[in-house]
Amino acid sequence: MSKKSSVGVQAWYTNCPVYHAGNVDQELGWIEEEYKKLGAKFTYFRSTKENTWYPHYIHNMDNFFRYGGCCPAIHVKADIKDTVLLGLQWLHQGGAILTRSRDDIFTMQELKGKRIGISKSLNTKKNDWWRITEHRGIELALRLNGMTNEDVQWVEYAYDDDWYDKREMLDETFDTPSDIWLARDITNDPAFRPLELALENGEIDAIYTADGMYQVQEQSGKFKVIENLANYPDWTVQVANAPYTITVDRKFADEHPELIVAYMKGTIKTGRWINENKHAASYFLNKTFFHPTVKETAESIAHMNFVPDFTPMNVQALDIQKEFMLKHGYIKNDFDVNDWIDSEFAKEAKKLLAEEQKGEFL
Repeated sequence: MSKKSSVGVQAWYTNCPVYHAGNVDQELGWIEEEYKKLGAKFTYFRSTKENTWYPHYIHNMDNFFRYGGCCPAIHVKADIKDTVLLGLQWLHQGGAILTRSRDDIFTMQELKGKRIGISKSLNTKKNDWWRITEHRGIELALRLNGMTNEDVQWVEYAYDDDWYDKREMLDETFDTPSDIWLARDITNDPAFRPLELALENGEIDAIYTADGMYQVQEQSGKFKVIENLANYPDWTVQVANAPYTITVDRKFADEHPELIVAYMKGTIKTGRWINENKHAASYFLNKTFFHPTVKETAESIAHMNFVPDFTPMNVQALDIQKEFMLKHGYIKNDFDVNDWIDSEFAKEAKKLLAEEQKGEFL
């Protein structure tokens, strides 16, 4: 452990609006509780106007934890900054292919010769995670139906993707990530559905969409799912900006390992609580994802494990996503995923939790 004092040290965090333990901990406050024991501070990075939105994507802050989709985290590790991978969380949600509900299209085969949209963010400051996810999802859906990229017309749609720079978003501060997504109404936020209007207007014939999102889209009566990757037994086709990653800058980890352990201790404790209280956790998680109701959120997370770990499947899934990004030019530099991993922080956290639990029964 570091001999540097943790007293007064400021740590920052960010959470993607997805189903992971961080988005429940922000409500329970167990990581912050661990930090208070050490005299340190644990704060959401957008609780002050001094910080822009971009650290969430390019990790350009020190003492910074990021918990969320793996595409930006892979990009940072490959091309921007040295980080440590602290944990992975799997989910079985590969995404789906969406068409208009009244179109005479019922199978992927009937998309031959037709137009599939793919988005392109014009915001070059950040990783184009949504395009990466669309790209892989569409290619997989085609291949699973005996098709290739040449069987359809790929139509690229550029969009500004600039809400991060808008004055109203920079002037307002948020105590937790949930506050953002409640304010923006994430269930209906067009920033996460850049191709929906083009599909509705008939400019394209199909798009890729995410779990949770397609439920909202279908309930509008305007759209229907003709292919769902989650229906396949092959777990490798579920890799869609997942597994979720927990990363921290390496300098911070080297200087204050006790604060990294504290983060993992609170996260693991929260993940165990979620696993035992899925319905209660759904009330928190419904604030931060696309599913329109708490009930649908509970159904979606019923079989998820919210305790981050480094199972061989998780590691392989991450490497699959990294290799896809490298092959298609979404990252410039290669790296070994296994060298990115440091499991010692989680091991120490679990040891401390076990000692505390034992003490409860003495």
